[in-house]
Amino acid sequence: MAAQMQEQAQRVKQEKQVSFGETLRFVIARWVQHPRFLVRTIAGVGFATLADICTPLVAGRLVGDVSTPLSTQDSHIWGQVGSHSILRDALLMVGGLLVLGLVGVLGRRSSYLGISRLSLEVMRRVLDAAFARVQRFSSDWHANNFSGSTVRRITRGIWAIDTLDDTLLLLIIPEVLVLVGTTLVLLVREPVMGIVLAVLVGVFATLSIWLALRYVAPTARISNQWDSKMGAVLGDAVTCNAVVKSFGAEAREESYLQDVARTWAEKTYYSWYRGTNSANFQASYTLLMRVVMIGLAVFFWWRGTAGPGDVAYVLTMMFLIQGYLRDLGQQVSQVQRSVNEMEELVVLFSTEPAVKDVPCASELNVTQGRVELRDVCFQYPSQKKPIYQHLNLDIASGTRVALVGASGSGKTTLTRLLQRLYDVNEGKILVDGQDIASVTQQSLRSQIALVPQEPMLFHRTLAENIAYGQPNASRKAIEEAARMANASAFIDRLPEGYDTLVGERGVKLSGGERQRVAIARAFLTDAPIVIFDEATASLDSESEMLVQEAMARLMEKRTVIVVAHRLSTVRDLDRILVFEQGRIIEDGNHHDLMARADGVYRRLVALQSLEEGSGVS
Repeated sequence: MAAQMQEQAQRVKQEKQVSFGETLRFVIARWVQHPRFLVRTIAGVGFATLADICTPLVAGRLVGDVSTPLSTQDSHIWGQVGSHSILRDALLMVGGLLVLGLVGVLGRRSSYLGISRLSLEVMRRVLDAAFARVQRFSSDWHANNFSGSTVRRITRGIWAIDTLDDTLLLLIIPEVLVLVGTTLVLLVREPVMGIVLAVLVGVFATLSIWLALRYVAPTARISNQWDSKMGAVLGDAVTCNAVVKSFGAEAREESYLQDVARTWAEKTYYSWYRGTNSANFQASYTLLMRVVMIGLAVFFWWRGTAGPGDVAYVLTMMFLIQGYLRDLGQQVSQVQRSVNEMEELVVLFSTEPAVKDVPCASELNVTQGRVELRDVCFQYPSQKKPIYQHLNLDIASGTRVALVGASGSGKTTLTRLLQRLYDVNEGKILVDGQDIASVTQQSLRSQIALVPQEPMLFHRTLAENIAYGQPNASRKAIEEAARMANASAFIDRLPEGYDTLVGERGVKLSGGERQRVAIARAFLTDAPIVIFDEATASLDSESEMLVQEAMARLMEKRTVIVVAHRLSTVRDLDRILVFEQGRIIEDGNHHDLMARADGVYRRLVALQSLEEGSGVS
């Protein structure tokens, strides 16, 4: 368990990281794809913010009005208002405050409606794009990434977009506008106070950004990586629950999750601790700012250069600014957290699929089903030595070919390369003379039906699983495919028949039943090339017989490649290719290969006792 934790910690450290700026650019680029909602949001925020900026001015003037005796001709230092118009001006200021309040309410309503549509559209499109991207990552990528962790990255990332949208557009933008606006107004009315405020705000913003990016962000990033790990452990244990139960390992898995959760909690607490320190510093700084600015206002009043209305303006303005600054500090921290939560999602978008369609890739047109490998060299990314070195092979149309040999000899690799789950390092693979690297992956794989050793079924109905390759197939066609695959008998016995849900990965069905559903799916796809990858390796005798009958029907008039360890299933095929360390060392039918006294195939057959009772001949 300790070794697993150390290995995971090392992986966390090695994970690719994206910068704060890259993440922000990722979100902004998606905002501009919806200009109508973006403009509505910003316009609403702008009007509401303008109303906030004007409110202290109007309030200060109102205080000046009511503090001036109506019988005098005195005037404000910062505004000339005669005694004959003071009452009218005061009433006008009251009306102005009402209008500004309404503008603020309507502006914010417009911005809330705009950002609701904007955020949902961005989140939906990012979800669609992330799912499409993950779907197109290579088999090697999926083999090295937990499904639970991948799901967590995407879901956490899209909800972080929602938080980031709200924080930037509804909170930080108006806060910045208020700070800039009030500073400019104060610069006009009293330059010294305006300069002091500008310096104080600039220092606050600089320190807040530094704290968010350099002090809090690194710990938040680590916390999120452990959050993804926790999702991966949960998903892995739930998916493999049958294995856990079979070994009575519930307590062990619980202990493993507890270890991961404990580390996650420690990393998260440290991140929150730093966030609290940052917030406390910002709150203390804003208090200092308020004291300095109000002290300056009192100083100017004492010198006789500011009146009651001017002091009231500064007081109102500073309470407004302090609230915004306090919120700005919190929002900068919120932006930092949201960006950290999005980083792993952005990494998915910055990761290029290992196998990509070439520009202007054509559609594969299969008329015969001939498969050729020309001088193919291939090495798995995770391995040090190549599997194939200049491998050549020609499989004629309609030929049934078996691939046999020891594990790791290169049998399954050939089928993966044919499906273009990996790209060859050198050479070409041709289908009816067309280089599969120059055609679309979708068109290639639609022409190849795969029946794997462990068929994966969706938690959907049997009918939907059978029709997965032909989703528009009629019920009659689905039932005919099931009949051809020897699946109709067990389906008809089920209470809901073809509408039966099969459970996650098809756990409600036996291995033989899942295999026959996979064969039915291949029948309905009607692809000219069929691959059987150890299709009967883990079946009982009765299920194997039913599956072999279905396989024999499916092989008719198709090019067939069978990967097999159980050699009894391939002796009637047209060709048997014996692989050894990525090379084809024997090629022929069963009788030809058995005639070789020192042949590898003959030795494999003897080891499996396939000629028991009649001797090896």
